[in-house]
Parts: sequence; structure tokens; C-alpha cells
Amino acid sequence: MILATTFEIPGRKTTKVLGICTGSTVRARHMGRNILAALRGVVGGEIMEYTKMIAEAREQAMDRMREHARSMGANAILGVRFGTAEVMSSAAEIVAYGTAAVIEEAE
Repeated sequence: MILATTFEIPGRKTTKVLGICTGSTVRARHMGRNILAALRGVVGGEIMEYTKMIAEAREQAMDRMREHARSMGANAILGVRFGTAEVMSSAAEIVAYGTAAVIEEAE
């Protein structure tokens, strides 16, 4: 399946737009990681524990979006975007969304 942030793919034509497809996950921070993150916050720099957690959550949201698109009959997702929201003080939701479409080689 092709995923693109654009709405057109060079060399391909969109033959059918199937609608919005989404995937999401909610991740909570681990208490031990919170302590490490708080310490890193004092001295500055990247908080690797959260970087890894968000990267994994983004991948899971994309996997779920792909599955949603496949269930709609799509072979591509156009205009892919991500969103995030704090669900509670120790949990965040990552949402992936785009336009499920059928594309084929351009003539």
C-alpha cells in the first residue's frame, strides 16, 4: 500500500476516492520512564524514553490506518496526516488519517 502526504502521486492516477481512513492509539507513560524524563527535563536535552514511545505509537496508528483503508478496498492513502492529543496527564493519543483511494499506473 502506498502512503503519501500529497494528494497526487507522479506516474499514477487516482481512479476512486473511498473516503477518510483513520487509525489511532493511546499510550500511557511508564512511571519509571516518567522519573527518568523528569531528570532529563532538569538538565535539558532529548527525552529518549518519550521519543521512542511516540515513534512506536505513530507506527501503530499507521498500521491501524492501513488496515482500515484495506477494509475499504484501497491500495493507497493520500494526504496522510498525524494528530496528537493529551487524553489525561499521563497518556496521549496519536491519530493517523488520510484519504483511502484506489490508484493505478498512468497511461
